[in-house]
Amino acid sequence: MAAPKSERRSQDRIPLRLPVSIRSSQSESVTGYTRDLSMSGIFLYTDAPILEGSELEIVLMLPPQFTNGEKQWVCCRASVVRVENSQDDRQIGVAANIRNIATLPEIPI
Repeated sequence: MAAPKSERRSQDRIPLRLPVSIRSSQSESVTGYTRDLSMSGIFLYTDAPILEGSELEIVLMLPPQFTNGEKQWVCCRASVVRVENSQDDRQIGVAANIRNIATLPEIPI
C-alpha cells in the first residue's frame, strides 16, 4: 500500500465558487471560477490551457471572511503547481501557490 501524501498546504482551503479573471504569458485574459481558496493557495477551473510552472495574475473579489468583513477586489500573483483535467474534460483544474495579494482600488460609479 502506498504511503499517504503529506499535506503541503500552509493554510486550510475554504470551498468557494467565485468568478476569476486569469492572465498568463500563454494566453490572453480568460475567465474561470474557484473551487477552493486560502490566503496562500487557490484551485480554479478554466477553459484555457495553462501549464504547470506558469506564472498567473488572478483578479477576484474576496468575500468578507478573507477581508475583515467587507468584500474587496484583489489581484493575486501565483505560481501553478499542478494542472489536471476535470471530470468532464472540458475544463482544466489549476492548483497554484499565491505569492502576493494586492488590494485593488474601488472605482466610484
